[in-house]
Amino acid sequence: MTTTVPTTAALALGDDALVLSHRLGEWAGRAPVLEEEVALANIALDLLGQARVLLSLAGDEDELAYLREERAFRNLQLVEQPNGDFAHTIARQLFFSTYQHLLYARLAAGDGPFAPLAAKAVKEVAYHRDHAEQWTVRLGDGTEVSHERMQRACAALWRFTGEMFQPVEGLDVEEEKLRADWLESVGDVLRRATLTPPEGPQSGAWTAGAGRQGLHTEPFGRMLAEMQHLHRSHPGATW
Repeated sequence: MTTTVPTTAALALGDDALVLSHRLGEWAGRAPVLEEEVALANIALDLLGQARVLLSLAGDEDELAYLREERAFRNLQLVEQPNGDFAHTIARQLFFSTYQHLLYARLAAGDGPFAPLAAKAVKEVAYHRDHAEQWTVRLGDGTEVSHERMQRACAALWRFTGEMFQPVEGLDVEEEKLRADWLESVGDVLRRATLTPPEGPQSGAWTAGAGRQGLHTEPFGRMLAEMQHLHRSHPGATW
C-alpha cells in the first residue's frame, strides 16, 4: 500500500529546515568562538539534511530550493529572521527547536508518511534544543549585559512564535496541546535563565505571521536572493 505524502506539510517543514539552515550557515567565520562555529555548522547541516528529505517528498529538491519565488515558500516567519547578535540567534533557536522537537516526537510516534523522517530527526533536534537551552541559561543568568541582550532577543522574536501553532494541512497534531507543551518547556528554560517570558501566545486569539501562506518579512527576500544566486547564475551547471 502506497502512502500519499501531503505536499503542503512536506513543503512547510522542508522550508522551515532549509531557511533556518541557511541562516545558521551565515555564522561561518563569524561565530563568537570556534567551538560555536562548529556547533552551529553541525546544526545547519542537520537541518539541511532534513530539508532535502522533506523537499524530495514534494518534488525536485534543487528546483524547490533554488527556483521558487518568494511567495512560493511556506516557512515560518520565525526562521527567516536575521541572525542579529548571538542572543537573537539563540532565542530563535530555542523557540524553533523546542517546537520542532515536540512536533517530531508526535510524528515519530504515529504511522503517517513523516514518521520515518521524524524518528531520525527527533534525535538530532534534541541536541539542537539542548544547545539552545544551555546558551539561553548561560546568557540570561550571566552578566548584566548578556541578560539584557537575551531578554531583548526574546521580546523581539516572541511575536513570531504564534504561527507555529496554526494548522498545517497534512500534519495530524493537536495544535492547542502542542502550544501548551511548548509554552511550558520554553517558560521553564526562561525562568531558569532569570528571563521574563514576553506576553503573546498565552492568549487564545493571539496569532502572528503568514509565512505558511507565502507572506514573508522583508529580510527574507534578501536572504533568498543570496541563497539562490549561484544556481540562477549558472542554470544546469554540474560539479
